[in-house]
Amino acid sequence: MLEIKFVRQNLAEVQAALAARNDKADLDAFMEADEQRRVILQEMEALRHRRNVVSDQIADMKKKGENAESLVLEMRDVSARIKALEGDLAGHEETLQGILVTLPNLPHASVPVGRDETENVPFKQVGNPPTFDFPPQAHWDIGEKLGILDLERAAKITGARFPLYFGMGARLERALINFMLDIHTTEHGYTETLPPFIVNRTSMTGTGQLPKFEADLFKLENWDYFLIPTAEVPVTNIYSGDVLDEERLPVYCTAYTPCFRSEAGSYGKDTRGLIRQHQFNKVELVKFAHPEHSYAELESLLENAETILKRLEIPYQVITLCTGDLGFSAAKTYDIEVWLPAQDKYREISSCSNFEDFQARRANIRYRRKGRKGTAYVHTLNGSGLAVGRTFAAILENYQEADGSVRIPEALQPYMGGLKKIEPAT
Repeated sequence: MLEIKFVRQNLAEVQAALAARNDKADLDAFMEADEQRRVILQEMEALRHRRNVVSDQIADMKKKGENAESLVLEMRDVSARIKALEGDLAGHEETLQGILVTLPNLPHASVPVGRDETENVPFKQVGNPPTFDFPPQAHWDIGEKLGILDLERAAKITGARFPLYFGMGARLERALINFMLDIHTTEHGYTETLPPFIVNRTSMTGTGQLPKFEADLFKLENWDYFLIPTAEVPVTNIYSGDVLDEERLPVYCTAYTPCFRSEAGSYGKDTRGLIRQHQFNKVELVKFAHPEHSYAELESLLENAETILKRLEIPYQVITLCTGDLGFSAAKTYDIEVWLPAQDKYREISSCSNFEDFQARRANIRYRRKGRKGTAYVHTLNGSGLAVGRTFAAILENYQEADGSVRIPEALQPYMGGLKKIEPAT
């Protein structure tokens, strides 16, 4: 959430930043409510000052045996007016908070200005797409022919956009989860966590999913609880309302969780395969950083996520999102896109973002400044390290062979019991 004082003092800058994001927020209501709040506060301050002065005067008069009844009656009216103004003030402050909670984060100065995803900026490309002497198959066809992926039966069990893995497919998914967690915990310094997969409204609001994106979430009937769309939500909220010692920063956490998304508005997009599912597995990376170091932490977060694809030897590219494609809470985001031969293009497999103090302000996550008075908000960062189903798809497509078999990346073979290849059943 943006700081109310900053918005008040930098309206033109905020409006320009929102326009760069293609956000249509109208700040007129904010300005009107803020002006009414200011007027009320001024009147309340004058009345409280009057009450303090007259209270001393009444006490002095009573001490002298003088009649202070008229002043007592006046103070009753003053107190009643102050109480009424407090109610009005609460209403205007609620209006202001209601507006602030719907405003997206402001883009960092280094974010390229652009209208939409077509104006994202390439950052780097790693690895060369493989060449085949046969037409490469899509991962859903490969998986079905190998008997390790059955989307049709999953649809019978639940509905469209749900996966069902069998045999070596299920083991490959589990191997990827363990492989990612092992690298992030043993090499990158993250603490593994296993959070709840259901969270409350406060947690969703703290990370920015609510109130704006409720249609994208799965809500539990008769409960004000939600299935998590990403481990970012429960892991970030581990420290909601907490004050961390400055010496503890940065704090790194990683978590495997299933993720649940309604994919509202995605009708007709990626209707086949594992790219856009209602339920999918993901390993998430979350950082709580000192504000002075958060952009260096973003670069290392990106490197941590890239490591997985480098070890699996799968080609990918990194792009910097432009202002018009930034997520609601992000100040800057890198997307990692993995190469999918059957689609002949790169597809997103991770977003690595710095939210600065946007989420921390909403969730009230602060740190105690060493040698200085008071506290400040931490900066939060997160990224996929990686989306497991999409990594599964990338392995099937990049490591496929003409006979329909799929080679197992060397780095993953120990997690597959030494298996080097998944072959069609004979």
